[in-house]
Amino acid sequence: MNAPASPAPAIVQASARVRSVDALRGFDMFWILGAATLGRAFGKMGDNAVTRLLSGQLEHSQWVGVRFYDLIFPLFLFLMGVSIVFSLDKALIHERRGPVIARILRRSVLLFLFGVFYSGGLSHRWPDVALGGVLQRIAACYLCAALIYYGCASRLKVIATIAVVLLAGYWALLTFVPFPDLRLDRPVVDELAARIGSNSPAALAAATPERVQGIYEEGRNLANYLDFRFLPGKKLQFYYINEGLLSTLPSVAICLFGIFGGRLLKDPDIAGPRKVIWLLAAGAAAVALGCLWGFQFPLIKRIWTSSFILVSSGYSAMMLGLFYGIVDVCGFDRWCEPFVWIGMNPITLYLTFNVFSFTQVAERLAGGDIKAFLNAQAQGLGELVVVLVGLGLVFLLAWFLHRRRIFLRV
Repeated sequence: MNAPASPAPAIVQASARVRSVDALRGFDMFWILGAATLGRAFGKMGDNAVTRLLSGQLEHSQWVGVRFYDLIFPLFLFLMGVSIVFSLDKALIHERRGPVIARILRRSVLLFLFGVFYSGGLSHRWPDVALGGVLQRIAACYLCAALIYYGCASRLKVIATIAVVLLAGYWALLTFVPFPDLRLDRPVVDELAARIGSNSPAALAAATPERVQGIYEEGRNLANYLDFRFLPGKKLQFYYINEGLLSTLPSVAICLFGIFGGRLLKDPDIAGPRKVIWLLAAGAAAVALGCLWGFQFPLIKRIWTSSFILVSSGYSAMMLGLFYGIVDVCGFDRWCEPFVWIGMNPITLYLTFNVFSFTQVAERLAGGDIKAFLNAQAQGLGELVVVLVGLGLVFLLAWFLHRRRIFLRV
C-alpha cells in the first residue's frame, strides 16, 4: 500500500464548504451566463458617460489593457485553485496515491471532452473540430495545479517557486525566443501561400526567413505563432486562439495563487478579519506589481501575459477577501443565495447555456409586442427586460438543480 503523499500535520483537515467561495464562483458565472449583455442593453437606453462605461467594461479589451470582463475567466481559475485545497486535503491524509491521481486525471479528461463538445463537438469534419477553448484550458490548469498541490501540499514554498518560474519563464520565452516574422493576418498569409503554392504552416514558416523576438502584437508574437504552427484543429481566431498552447503555462500560476488563498481560508490559527486583510493586501500588491511589469510586458489577456496574470490574480484575491469578509466573517449572506445556487453547479449551467438559448426563450416570453411597448415607454427598456428575463431563467434553473440536489460532478 502506498503511503500518503504528505505528512498529515501539514494539512488542515476541516472540509466544510466556505459559502463565500460558492457565492463568488456563482457571481463569476453570472457574468458568463449572460449578464454581460446588460452592458449592451444599457447602451441602447442612451448614449452617455455611464452607459459607455458599463458597455466598455462588459466587453473584452481588443488587445492591450484590462477591463472588468477580462477578469472573469481568471477569477474562475483562481477559485478553482481555492477549491483544489478543499477537495484534496482529505485525500492527502486518508487515500492512497493511485486512486487520487486517477481521479485528477479522470476529471481533467472529462473537462477536456466537455470543452470539445461545447465548441461544437464532432458536428464538423476534421480539421474543423476545436481542441482548444475555455473548458480545455480549465482542464489543463486543473490537471497541473492539482498534481502540483498533491505532490507539494506540505511545501508551499515549492508551489510559490513553481508559480514564479511559470511567470518568469513565460516572459522569457515571449521576450527572447525568436520566431518567423509572419504576421498572422488573412491577406498576408493568403498572399504568401499563393506565392509558394502551399498553405501548410510549416511551409509558410519556412518561407519566412526573417526572425523577430520580444514583440507582443496581435498575430505577431511567439504564443500566436506556436498555435499557428503546432495547434491542430479549428482555431477561434483562425490562426490561433486565446486559450492557446504556450499561454497555458502562466494560467496555471493563477490556480497556484488560488491554492494559497484556499490554504489561508482553511487556517484555523488566523482569525477571519485577518484573513480578509491578508487577501486584500496581497491582492493589492499583486495588482501593483503587475501594473509595473506591464510597462515592459504589456497587460494582454488574450495571450495571458505574466503581468496580466499578476493583475487578475490580485483582483481575484481582493474579490475573495471582500466576499469572505461580507459572507463568512460578517454573516451577511442571505443576499448571495442565488449566486450560491449557480456556484455549486457551474459546469452544468455552462454546458446548458451552450445548448439551450436562454436569450431565445426570453424573447419568446418578453419579445415582440411586449418589447415594442416597453421601448415606446423608454428607449431600450424592452431590450433590458428581455435580458433580465433571460437571467431570471438562469437563476430559476440553478434554483431547481440546487433544490433537487442535481450536481454535475466530474
